[in-house]
Amino acid sequence: MLPPRFLRRLILAPLVIVLAVVAVVTLPIWLLVVAAASLGLPPPQRRGTRLVWFAVAWLTLETMALVACFGIWVTSGFGGRLSRDEYEERHYDLIRWFLSRVYGAAERIFGLSVEIDGPPPVPDGLSRRLTRPVIVLSRHAGPGDSVLLVHHLLSVYGRRPRIVMKAVLQLDPSLDALTHRLPNVFVPREVGADGVIAEIRRLASGMDADDALVIFPEGGNFTPRRQARAIRRLERKGLTEEAARARRLNHLLAPHPGGAIAAIDACPAADVVFVAHTGLDDLVTLGDLWRKLPVRARVKATWWRVDAADVPRDREGRTRWLYENWERIDTWITANRHTPAASA
Repeated sequence: MLPPRFLRRLILAPLVIVLAVVAVVTLPIWLLVVAAASLGLPPPQRRGTRLVWFAVAWLTLETMALVACFGIWVTSGFGGRLSRDEYEERHYDLIRWFLSRVYGAAERIFGLSVEIDGPPPVPDGLSRRLTRPVIVLSRHAGPGDSVLLVHHLLSVYGRRPRIVMKAVLQLDPSLDALTHRLPNVFVPREVGADGVIAEIRRLASGMDADDALVIFPEGGNFTPRRQARAIRRLERKGLTEEAARARRLNHLLAPHPGGAIAAIDACPAADVVFVAHTGLDDLVTLGDLWRKLPVRARVKATWWRVDAADVPRDREGRTRWLYENWERIDTWITANRHTPAASA
């Protein structure tokens, strides 16, 4: 159970600011500690140092974002005008600034590079880009995938993302403060599928031309155990065709079609964008980062867009269509997933 929102604001937000100050003041000590702890790792043993530098950068940016959130709250009449468009735009600008700084820190500290292989432009593609909302269906892999996706939607494609997220992410104070002031939804574990679908339908129904609803249909990162569990669930429901198709996936969990279908039903004018990416697949936990962080973090991504008119109209057809695109993502990952480079 998450603590109530007022407790998170009262305790977690100040705690992050204190941690940021302590981290900066004691940075030399932490660098010595991780250097000693890294002695048992294969050379050149620098991953601990890079993790410390990034943690300090993240805490510093979190603190600045929290201060900015407080300033916006004050200037909005202590929250009285936060629902106005001008303040919504200020929050999107703040998220854009925060993610661009996080992205820049990752480039410098982890050698992050992102290569996006998008579809070739069509004659009316640019003019249509911001005349329709989009529903973005992306694979889920590693802790950085959603950060990179939202960063590119905001900074590269000029979209205002609406995101379906796990409730536990509200423990991040700046994320908690920012996303609750914008059209997003956090999904508690105890909420059933019907509740999640209702929230997705609510988000999709209010989209404007420059909005993008982001959904991760797998619901979590791929592991063999989760894949086996998902296949058993499909078989128990009598969905033998879907179970057989899910068994053939090598890198993805079977998609939950309910959320995607609900979004399409609620916003039939939206185009659908599928996103495939690979590069951070093996970096899920802190232990993974400690043991496997590569010298250079390389991410490859691709996406394709399906016009609203080309999306199947019936539920059965949409389910098959979703699995077909999921198989396409899986095939792309097989062709583009690289062997991790030497760690540092």
